[in-house]
Amino acid sequence: MGELDVVQLDTAPSPGIRAAQRLISSCIQCGICSSTCPTAPVMDYTPRHLWRMVEAGLTDEVLNSSTFWFCTSCYACTNQCPRGIHPGETMLRLKQAVAEGEGGVMPENMARFGNTVVEYHNISGEANDVRLVWMENLDETERPAGRVGRRDAQVLYFIGCVSSFYPASYRIPQAFVQIMGRAGVDFTLLGGEEWCCGYPLLNAGMVEEMAKVAEYNLNKAHELGVERIVMTCPSCFHAWHNIYPELLGRSLGIEVVPAVQFLVELIEENRIEMGVLEKKVTYHDPCDLGRKGGIYDAPRFVLQHIPGVEFIEMREHGPNAACCGGGGNLEALEPTLVNLVAEARIGQAKETGAEVIASACQQCTRTLGSAARRTRTRMRAMDVAELVWSAMQARGTELS
Repeated sequence: MGELDVVQLDTAPSPGIRAAQRLISSCIQCGICSSTCPTAPVMDYTPRHLWRMVEAGLTDEVLNSSTFWFCTSCYACTNQCPRGIHPGETMLRLKQAVAEGEGGVMPENMARFGNTVVEYHNISGEANDVRLVWMENLDETERPAGRVGRRDAQVLYFIGCVSSFYPASYRIPQAFVQIMGRAGVDFTLLGGEEWCCGYPLLNAGMVEEMAKVAEYNLNKAHELGVERIVMTCPSCFHAWHNIYPELLGRSLGIEVVPAVQFLVELIEENRIEMGVLEKKVTYHDPCDLGRKGGIYDAPRFVLQHIPGVEFIEMREHGPNAACCGGGGNLEALEPTLVNLVAEARIGQAKETGAEVIASACQQCTRTLGSAARRTRTRMRAMDVAELVWSAMQARGTELS
């Protein structure tokens, strides 16, 4: 008997699907990723069902799904997966596949958002040279205008888009620069030459564009000759610390430090003095700082060293903390969904009886603060740096 003719159908998975297949190759379909996902109820396929389609090589069905666009990139699924799979990374690969033209269509709002970051170098679409508008309300003696572009300082404070362009978040860099000023920190700022860290581009699948941003920002930091970069935005920290070296294929040559860790150093070195701040405070772990950065102790150390603060944990905290809904560019895609996720988190905070929900993320603070107002919850959302600055001001009042 002669050999049979074999007809091969053109059903080979795309490169993006093959990359996703490799990432989830050990999936046992337990469904934990779906049960821990804050946005799974509105996805057309839950993460578990999407993985089955990925394994089957169903390119069109997968790349036209809404599932990965609704991912907040919170990595709750990655934290809980019993097989050590990284579903959050898989979601990013699928976004990249769409962005690079392998199939599917990027949602219009997401495409517009990504293009805004590329064109304006920030997430707001405003002129990038107004990044320092937040300092205008500071007292003249506390305003760090003279530090902009200063060379050979020890520390560069990389502020990030949210605190630079959203008025509700201006108070975070205001507090942090005043803390550093009082502590005698030798720091500098990039001002209008600071670009978005690029993490929103990665969450839109625009990897090449993020690599260009990473190269630009790193070059600017090296031009200033700084030894360290400190950030009050954990998304910026995650981008610089974890993603830039991978995208650029080399060490940054500069130490990258989250603001909460920097505050720990200032406290341990007795460089700041704080007065009594009698408040009940709970803490929300930002996904980019906690699950992605492994930083849980530093913010709690700072809060527990503020005199008068009564610290109360939420029932879901640390690696198991619930997401605020503010990540993954979800606000640009479906803001009502962000609201629902944030309101659920505020409900957990309310259970503690705290007056303040603190975080170490400008986006989390903004998102949770809005949720508290919508639900008429008598709780203020504040950044850890704001609480430290409030305690430092209280110390000044005690001495006067």
